[in-house]
Amino acid sequence: MHDHRRLGRELGLFDTDPLIGSGLPYWLPDGAAVRHALEEYIRDVERRAGYQHVYSPVLGKRELYEISGHWSHYSEDMFPPMDLGGEQVVLRPSLCPHHAVIFRSRAHSYRELPLRMAELGGMYRSELSGVLGGLTRVRAIQLNDAHIFCTLDQVADEAGAALRLIGEAYRALGISPSHYRLSLPGPGGKYVAAPELWERSTALLTDVLDGSGLPYRAVEGEAAFYGPKIDVQVVDSAGRESTLSTVQVDFHQPEQFDLRYTGADGARHRPVMVHRSIIGSVERAVAHLIEQHGGAFPAWLAPVQLMLLPVSDAELPDAEALARRATALGLRARIAGPERGSLGARVREARLAPYQAVIGAREAADGAVALRLRDGRRLAPQPADALLARIVALTAAHSADLWDAGH
Repeated sequence: MHDHRRLGRELGLFDTDPLIGSGLPYWLPDGAAVRHALEEYIRDVERRAGYQHVYSPVLGKRELYEISGHWSHYSEDMFPPMDLGGEQVVLRPSLCPHHAVIFRSRAHSYRELPLRMAELGGMYRSELSGVLGGLTRVRAIQLNDAHIFCTLDQVADEAGAALRLIGEAYRALGISPSHYRLSLPGPGGKYVAAPELWERSTALLTDVLDGSGLPYRAVEGEAAFYGPKIDVQVVDSAGRESTLSTVQVDFHQPEQFDLRYTGADGARHRPVMVHRSIIGSVERAVAHLIEQHGGAFPAWLAPVQLMLLPVSDAELPDAEALARRATALGLRARIAGPERGSLGARVREARLAPYQAVIGAREAADGAVALRLRDGRRLAPQPADALLARIVALTAAHSADLWDAGH
């Protein structure tokens, strides 16, 4: 099993420095390439599913979180307030209050619902030093978050659709959940005191899980302070379980922020908020991907998708020209030239790149490339343009396959 903390540093994906601070990793170029590809994929999936993307600030007035309930239920996990011009502002521990205010800023008709609002946004948790580790427990989090404002009759369909989006993303990422969990309140926890709302939320999520056919466990003590949730659980290389994705039903914050829409009857009605996250925090998702794949990411996600290997200095200009064409097509290409050692040594060094293109004298003369796949397959030399087009098509489709039988 792979430990993402060790492997992530060895592969030059991320690192930490005490001068920046504990729980505040920085991303190196190859890690940033993985993160960027993941974020762009998620945005595209959401856009195709009818989500509208927004941006909101990472700061908010303390009053915002008093209204949402975070201050009374969650303040021990928040950073202390900062005094600013006679007001107190805090680093946000969650995006949902901002999205509730954005919804409230405009009048809405029932014809607009469900309104799906998404953001890849920063948030901050005041984690204790003893629980910090690699990318899995950090203090600065980039969250793939979304909130669906809908009618009560639309909740089940929206929650079910969110579960299907999670399944689609997991297939593209080549990961599998360990199990699904219905997270319920437990004794002694800090929860919103609204038994009727908890009962309605729990019944809705139970129906969604039963209707999906997914096996799940009901676990007490794991709910959010404002409502129950469906958690998609994964297990790391040490056997530790954590939540990667969530779907939640929230009746509480629409009441707190007095959210309304105009119904078909002309009256004002209260929407329901469905919180959902396809991959959760980018940090935890990348940590799991490193451990799942040992650094051999799916081709569309790999920091270097095409490694070009000129046999000698004579083929270096051909490799450089091919790298420029690949880059222009959106591929992440790199050259490992003869100065890096023998061809065999360079092939071994490039073992995690999904595609390795060897260019010898014959290939250079013919405008062809001999392709090696990461899984050990070697393809006959073929025209460089056709090869690039095929790799572009496979990566654009977010395919889990390196190649297909028809090519």
